[in-house]
Amino acid sequence: MEKRWVIKDQADNEAIENLAHELKITPNLANLLIQRGVSTFKESKDFFRPEISKLHDPFLMKDMDKAIKRIEIAIQNKEKILIYGDYDVDGTTAVALVFTFLNKFHKELDFYIPDRYGEGYGISKQGIDFAAENNFSLIIALDCGIKAVEKIEYAKTKNVDFIICDHHRPGEKIPEASAVLDPKRVDCDYPFKELSGCGVGFKLIQAYQQKNDFPFNELDEYLDLVVVSIASDIVAITGENRILAHFGLIRINTNPRSGIEAILRYSNIRRKPSRNLYKKNIFSRELTISDLVFLIGPRINAAGRIRSAKNSVELLISDNMKYARTCSEQINIINTERRSIDYQTTIDALDMIKNNEQLLNSKSTVIYNENWHKGVIGIVASRLTETYYRPTIVLSKSDGLITGSARSVKDFDIYNAIEACSDLLEHFGGHKYAAGLSLKPENLEAFKEKFNQIVSSTIEDRMLIPEIEIDSQISLNEINNKFFRILKQFAPFGPGNMAPVFLTKNIVDTGLARVVGKNHLKLNVIHPDITSLPISAIAFQQGDHVYTANKNIPFSICYHIEENEWNNKITLQLNVKDIKVE
Repeated sequence: MEKRWVIKDQADNEAIENLAHELKITPNLANLLIQRGVSTFKESKDFFRPEISKLHDPFLMKDMDKAIKRIEIAIQNKEKILIYGDYDVDGTTAVALVFTFLNKFHKELDFYIPDRYGEGYGISKQGIDFAAENNFSLIIALDCGIKAVEKIEYAKTKNVDFIICDHHRPGEKIPEASAVLDPKRVDCDYPFKELSGCGVGFKLIQAYQQKNDFPFNELDEYLDLVVVSIASDIVAITGENRILAHFGLIRINTNPRSGIEAILRYSNIRRKPSRNLYKKNIFSRELTISDLVFLIGPRINAAGRIRSAKNSVELLISDNMKYARTCSEQINIINTERRSIDYQTTIDALDMIKNNEQLLNSKSTVIYNENWHKGVIGIVASRLTETYYRPTIVLSKSDGLITGSARSVKDFDIYNAIEACSDLLEHFGGHKYAAGLSLKPENLEAFKEKFNQIVSSTIEDRMLIPEIEIDSQISLNEINNKFFRILKQFAPFGPGNMAPVFLTKNIVDTGLARVVGKNHLKLNVIHPDITSLPISAIAFQQGDHVYTANKNIPFSICYHIEENEWNNKITLQLNVKDIKVE
């Protein structure tokens, strides 16, 4: 598939020179910092050396004082509290966090995860009925609830109070709960708007810690859960999230909870002894945000997709390694089952598009099969978006309603497109690039027609071509160990601070280009007119370019710089995202 190369706006030359001189780094590294909003020595220090003390006061969040007061009343009166959360990674990590924290000093406590199939997303009447029937007078809802206006009213008739901790976009009316914490509320002045659902849960326990004046370091043990949610929910790793992710990764790499370590055993990542007295147990390699996204997140998600997400919470709250290993083994089996189901569903969906001329030529994809497993349609929507690169909704049927997951492409707000069809929907919610929805079967055709029409009339043609955003053009001669050591300190990478992509023009292969594995191109590249050592490069799924490389024709590449370990030797390698002939 053709890709657009777009070079980011470069910083002012004088600003680059001043920052490079002040920090004693190369101009290209200074340019990367300025592109990320870092232009002074102080800002650079905050960026490279995050500090927990720079987290915002949790009481700046609207209703936080009400939430803490209601929790304190519940604890004082020995009320039963139910911790309620969504069934995805963000929801289950949030439930595990708040449950584990409160359980230390309040035993009248339990947790509840709605069934994906019987109850659906968000707060359910079944969950409220469960609370009322079992004498829970307070529910703390995490990663859901911001649109549950009617459900909160129903809970009042059952004498059940709610504290809502959410991070999704609110509707026109805020639920009348005891407290509603959501930085995206228009009337909320909290300085950082991009917390994950688990992040909002962390601010809740931070507020309780602050109000009751016990050491902040007692909250360190929860940071591994927060960073898993940040990575898996794909929220911006800027501002407060960067601080939480930084210290969360330290926690995971040095002293993770039993459940996370047990999950990693199924990814062939284990602990090894360390001579560093301050890091007694570390993993065989340093874990990154990508590891959380691809190794931990899918396994936590698998339980809720195929069976019950309660299994994931049980795993995450366990402090018994033997029990955690048993739970993770079960979840790994479920994950294997999930992979088989989503693989077959993806094949079916691709065939459906390939055999339908209207679907092939549309600017959006909306497909439906009542037999598709509801638990994997989000994954399938992501795969279809990668293949055809356009806004995509995959729908299945559950309990009489058609339910779906939506995924978008860069710069197109799929939430707004779905909201424009709200007259045909029973429920919807989500973000700019990912959303969920449900509708009655009789509204399906009208919804498909209206959604496709909205996308067709609002999406720009450029949005339908995958974009590679390039941070800077550099020479291969600039790439050395010192350059990479500084570059590594830009991590953790993620939305808002993606791993830098570099462009280098007019290079050739040394003549050893070859295809390895499943159509991967292995290169050794060099500037033909500059004396320097060649640099190893790998271009995944780009083996077709081997003929160009072997003809000694100059070409351009855009790439990440990474480390490659082979036979216990670590070298720098270019991970090539795309190749174009000069």
